[in-house]
Amino acid sequence: MSDSEYYDPLTPRNPRKAKSADTQERRIPRGLVIRLVAYLVAGHVVAAFLFLLFTVAGEG
Repeated sequence: MSDSEYYDPLTPRNPRKAKSADTQERRIPRGLVIRLVAYLVAGHVVAAFLFLLFTVAGEG
């Protein structure tokens, strides 16, 4: 068997570079987190508004 069967192209060769590259790749970008929170809040606001509309319409 050759070593090429176990070669992983995503594993860095230099262990010193692996720490800095590893932490950089695993962090979620701040802009993505802000957008995610904004979409979650906006989605819940829209859902609450629709719930209110159906509740008011159901009573009448």
